[in-house]
Amino acid sequence: MSEQKAPIIVKRIKKVAGGHHGGAWKIAYADFVTAMMAFFLLMWLLGSTAKGDLEGIAEYFKTPLKVAMQGGTGSGDSSSVIKGGGQDLTRTAGQVKKGQTEAEKKSYNLKAAQAELERLEAERLKGLKKKLEAAIEANPTLKQFKRQLLLDITSEGLRIQVVDEQNRPMFNLASADLQPYTKIILREIGAVLNDVPNRVSLSGHTDATVYANGGRGYSNWELSADRANASRRELIAGGMDEAKMLRVVGLGSSVPFNAAAPDDPVNRRISIIVMNKRTEDAITKEASGVHVEDKGDVQSELDKLSPGNQAAAAAKASAAAAAAAK
Repeated sequence: MSEQKAPIIVKRIKKVAGGHHGGAWKIAYADFVTAMMAFFLLMWLLGSTAKGDLEGIAEYFKTPLKVAMQGGTGSGDSSSVIKGGGQDLTRTAGQVKKGQTEAEKKSYNLKAAQAELERLEAERLKGLKKKLEAAIEANPTLKQFKRQLLLDITSEGLRIQVVDEQNRPMFNLASADLQPYTKIILREIGAVLNDVPNRVSLSGHTDATVYANGGRGYSNWELSADRANASRRELIAGGMDEAKMLRVVGLGSSVPFNAAAPDDPVNRRISIIVMNKRTEDAITKEASGVHVEDKGDVQSELDKLSPGNQAAAAAKASAAAAAAAK
């Protein structure tokens, strides 16, 4: 009997997607979503936390052992991460220390209000400078004297200098008589200066050329003072309120524009300063003995602002005054 062959059986393994390891991507995706949520939560916390809070948190993680041994939530304060804190945690400045006296609070808030007023005043003077520059460009008569009109912002306020040129002096030689075009320049400036409430200081300057009798008789001191007063009269003739003029002085050749060349015609000039409040206070309070740092009444300063800026300044100053009264 012939030997019977056993049947050959072939086993094929059918792989089906989504078997034992088919859901691994879901875990990875969940981890990714969790990490992204944590990241955006961190960004939100950093954006809504005050600067004082951030510094306190950083200090905490720098010296955790010190905090653990001494207690509290910050190495510099056993009760608070930030010094003082406050109800508004979105603030990035203005955090104050605990135990602050009422006088300190009032002083702090008044300074904050005054700082806002000074910022608005600086913007106002910059706007006046742009307006004068535009007036010079628009007026054919003034435009031809553009090189003799120098405008800049100084620590005292907006300075407008009208200077001599070699062949185009503002005054007759050794005289306080103004040239016709100088009168036009000063009258145009006087009309524009009434747009701001700031008061004005005016000074006359000469070059270093001395009179034959030196300083014993009529000299550059008298000449510069006479020229300053002649310029003051033209500013008022142009429409500037006489009450705006706070100071008129003659400085002779003591403050040259070009110190390297004392006889340079540019040293013969008229300097008009539209003063900021700090400079005005320094002049008006010098004789009375009041300290220059005295800021004065906030509301009176608000009244001097242009209507466009009063609302913003009033809101901040009122908030400061209300806080000072608490």
